[in-house]
Amino acid sequence: MSNLLQVRVTGVLIEDEKVLLVKQNVTSERKWSLPGGRVEQGETLEEAIVREIEEETGLAAKVSKLLYLCDKPDASPSLLHITFLLEKAGGEVRLPSNEFDLNPISAVEMVPIQELVAYGFSKKFMTIIQQGFPESGSYKGLKSNIGL
Repeated sequence: MSNLLQVRVTGVLIEDEKVLLVKQNVTSERKWSLPGGRVEQGETLEEAIVREIEEETGLAAKVSKLLYLCDKPDASPSLLHITFLLEKAGGEVRLPSNEFDLNPISAVEMVPIQELVAYGFSKKFMTIIQQGFPESGSYKGLKSNIGL
């Protein structure tokens, strides 16, 4: 019964019309993703995303606002996906150690928003970012509803 739902946080950090991405095997079609990961026992959502950003990218970040919640019920276990808008608070972009990671990150980059489709993201998701997340703070249903 303990694995009925997995909670995952991701962060969108934008600077100079570029968004922070990490390269790792997401799907066979997409190798780039927003940084983030599982919420650990005893962590708040904010603590989890701040930790994940630092571990995966070397950047210190702070949460600016909630962007969206969505579901991925076909994952095993089912997944609740929560994404925050972040602000850089310090640090320098670097590769993580990948010491305990079964799906290692091979690159960390600030990618121009208008090039997201070339990095495997949908045009729909790119448009949502370009429009400044017009429905931020909302429940979006299935993850596919935001183009992911």
